[in-house]
Amino acid sequence: MSTPPPPRSTDREFGIPFPGTVLDPAGWSQTALKEMPADGRLSWPTLFGRTAPVVLDLGCGNGRYAIGSAVARPDHDHLGVDVLPVVIRYARKRGNQRGLTNLKFAVLGGFDLLERFVEPGSVAEIHCYHPQPYYDPALVHRRLITPQFLALVHRSLVPGGLFVIQTDNPGYWAYIRKVVPVFFEFAERPGRWPDAPKGRTRREIIATKRGLPVFRGSGIAKVNLSAADAVAMAEKLPPPTFDADRRLRELDQLG
Repeated sequence: MSTPPPPRSTDREFGIPFPGTVLDPAGWSQTALKEMPADGRLSWPTLFGRTAPVVLDLGCGNGRYAIGSAVARPDHDHLGVDVLPVVIRYARKRGNQRGLTNLKFAVLGGFDLLERFVEPGSVAEIHCYHPQPYYDPALVHRRLITPQFLALVHRSLVPGGLFVIQTDNPGYWAYIRKVVPVFFEFAERPGRWPDAPKGRTRREIIATKRGLPVFRGSGIAKVNLSAADAVAMAEKLPPPTFDADRRLRELDQLG
């Protein structure tokens, strides 16, 4: 009888190693968050079995960033959500194979997660990489980054919590630069993330390989801005009705 091959230490995406090590099945974990609370909000200590800083990845795709962060920061707990079940299946599989107990994935939209299930002031970091720009004018109301969403992000973060945003869509970035600083002490990042110079996400890898600029930034939640004031300010700001530039549609479908 032949000896089965050892587990792979890594798997690759576009030739770039995916974070973490694939373990023997005996060491796999369960990263699926299959049901949200029927009434009320998530309890992070109940979900993860401990008290630790919580990191949210909204629109997590196949989980490259959330998994990489969970591997690199075992002292942080992570939740990744996406509206597409197929990408969450990939994310869960890879998270399970790496035995990550500080990571969960769920099929859910980022706005719904923050509005319905996240306790105010309970999250250390919220990351949003390459939100869908929607090219059809009839669908622009689905864009995630709105003033109302940013008010929810601000509400969900601990005082001084971190918000990270990234896109390769120039129209989206122009809008982000106008509205995010209302709620956060915001700074654009001129270069790549040092922890993942080839890309934190699948989409970033694709854009980089095609020579497209990637716009990155992060902000600290303004501590002198109350939740009520944030909501009031959001109502005065314009919605994201920018032109997303249809020439980027093909790339968006790939990412």
